[in-house]
Amino acid sequence: MNLKKSLVLIFILLFIDQLSKVYIKTHFTLGESVEVFSWFKILFIENEGAAWGAKLSDVLPVSDATGKLILTIFRLFAITGIGYWLYDVIRKKGSNTLVVAVSFIFAGALGNILDSLFYGVIFNESYHNVATLFSDEPYGGFFYGKVVDMLYFPMVDSTWPEWVPYFGGGNFRFFEPVFNIADTAISTGVGILLVFNKKAFTEEETNALEE
Repeated sequence: MNLKKSLVLIFILLFIDQLSKVYIKTHFTLGESVEVFSWFKILFIENEGAAWGAKLSDVLPVSDATGKLILTIFRLFAITGIGYWLYDVIRKKGSNTLVVAVSFIFAGALGNILDSLFYGVIFNESYHNVATLFSDEPYGGFFYGKVVDMLYFPMVDSTWPEWVPYFGGGNFRFFEPVFNIADTAISTGVGILLVFNKKAFTEEETNALEE
């Protein structure tokens, strides 16, 4: 798989990701949801932190704003590293499996970075109103945008049996995290590497030896 095909794949994933986020942001208020199926909902939330909404300020003695800035800068370094990895794999004529996997990961990481970098300066708040694109009253600043999540799969929504210690009678929901297309791309890329590990890296080593 050459660089051109990789870039086309990245562009398609990035376009779908950003289109879905802009649509949700400009058509939903924060917390609003639409049931597609009993096990699948579109639920608009905004993630100010890392995976699953974790914040650096929860574990480090820094403010939420400082934690957000550190996280965004870390993401920039991470995407730079992933981008170089992708370039190096293609340059060394790595396996199609590896190129596709890294392309998915790169596209997903870039999709969420765009939210962090720009959404704070092009959207206004979504609390109690639908946000406006290129608003005159943006909710944040450059580097301080919130990641838009909307895919929600509560495949099991029930209660724990009363006899279960501590959790008895409480709500039980699976799968609870809310995520986006970018997260899905990253998970898909990582999944490809885990499931097709030997095919991805064995072919890469073989191609390198043939050079």
